[in-house]
Amino acid sequence: MKVENGHNVQVHYKGTLSDGTEFDSSHRRGQPLGFRVGSRRMIPGFSEAVLGMATGETKSVTLPMEKAYGPRDPEALQTVPRQAFNDDFEFEVGGMIQGNGPRGPFLAKITEIKDTSILLDLNHPLAGEELNFEIELVSIEEDEPVLYDYKAMKKSQLFEIAKEQGLSVNTRSTKAQIINALQSA
Repeated sequence: MKVENGHNVQVHYKGTLSDGTEFDSSHRRGQPLGFRVGSRRMIPGFSEAVLGMATGETKSVTLPMEKAYGPRDPEALQTVPRQAFNDDFEFEVGGMIQGNGPRGPFLAKITEIKDTSILLDLNHPLAGEELNFEIELVSIEEDEPVLYDYKAMKKSQLFEIAKEQGLSVNTRSTKAQIINALQSA
């Protein structure tokens, strides 16, 4: 069997930058990564790379930034007042912070420290990078169609299913709008 969209797969992988620096490895964690191919939970190029692979097959791919985390967005820099942090917070240029904002949880890099404010870079740490992966396909499972009773589900559950399918919904969409989008897909 060869991997197709909708299959659940398990892969081992090693990710490196163009200079050879390793940024991630399932081998180091001692556990393969599982995901549904085409679900948009993975970066597009990685999901596309496993298409057509067979169990036990290994392949090396290079993903341009457009198929990985995209280009760096200069609009993703945000100035935050220093008082938004705890008094004992230790600021360090290049340091990473986690927080919650109006759009939910975020990860940011401290790029500049001023007397009254901190400049944060909200770009993904690998944005703008070409990524290399060594991928080994460990297993494939065909995904049986799942039948949902949409009307009995909570809006938040419907929203997650719709986002996983890549549908154009947002948190302002009504439950009926999300159900309509799911049924039209």
